[in-house]
Amino acid sequence: MTNAANPPVALVPNQGWDPRLLICRHDLAYAGYTLPMHVFIVVTERYVVLVDTLINASTAEALIDIARPHLAGRQLLVANTHADSDHAWGNQYFDGPHSPAPAPIIGTRRCAARLRSAAEQAALAELKAEQPAEYAGVRLVPPSILFDDVLVIDGGDLTLEFFATPGHTPDHCSIRLPEISLLLAGDAAEQPLPFVGDGGLRDLRASLKRLAALEPRAAFYCHAPVDAGPDLIRANLAYFDRLEARCRVALASGAPAQPATDADLEALIDFPFAAAIPPGVQVERGFYRPGHHAAIRAMLARLGGAA
Repeated sequence: MTNAANPPVALVPNQGWDPRLLICRHDLAYAGYTLPMHVFIVVTERYVVLVDTLINASTAEALIDIARPHLAGRQLLVANTHADSDHAWGNQYFDGPHSPAPAPIIGTRRCAARLRSAAEQAALAELKAEQPAEYAGVRLVPPSILFDDVLVIDGGDLTLEFFATPGHTPDHCSIRLPEISLLLAGDAAEQPLPFVGDGGLRDLRASLKRLAALEPRAAFYCHAPVDAGPDLIRANLAYFDRLEARCRVALASGAPAQPATDADLEALIDFPFAAAIPPGVQVERGFYRPGHHAAIRAMLARLGGAA
């Protein structure tokens, strides 16, 4: 059992959303920052579905502690929105018949491939060295129920529609619950801005447009306040529209499509990080500013024909 005095995961008090959705918060220590992370538990007539497993077996166990009152008469299912460390590295807690809480794990085929990859093993080794208390016991376990674009689960009263939303990472998926017009967007949208994966700019903007076209009444994200709502998707789209406009002007004035350094990126396109953040939003500047720089580079490369 987890330490109730200092739980790694806490249930967020319901603030008016459908009671079949439980939102859990974990304060994630990463790269010298503490970032709030939300993961989700969906309770249907047939299933209890954990959406993401956080960073290790301890955080996965904490999620089960929260879900346990709802498990009687329901099958446990687990899902990964993508393979990043804060979303899928608790999978081992559910792996196999002798695990503490055996359950099928759902994810995209690309998510499974990432969790089997040498690159992800190298990322794990790096975090084990940097943060042994959190990652020393982690064993990467890929999803066992795989899909490419769409997977639908009939929970009885609620349907969970998993669908690919690449861009943040190539393996990313989001989840729609059509009966209550609710969207779990994972990291496809984020406050103040989503991180663009390598070569993922075009995919990310397309995914955001796909999410916006669903017109959900409620939307929740892994890295945004629980009251951000569907407007955050439109705000992320607007950010990339503004970024494109600034980059087009800069390229027309002779800016390079592949700047040599990040030192003057913001000045190069006249789009400082402060201007990219919505008014009143408080963020970890040191964590999110590199994401702004990565987006500038990706946009310049695409518009300049370098990508």
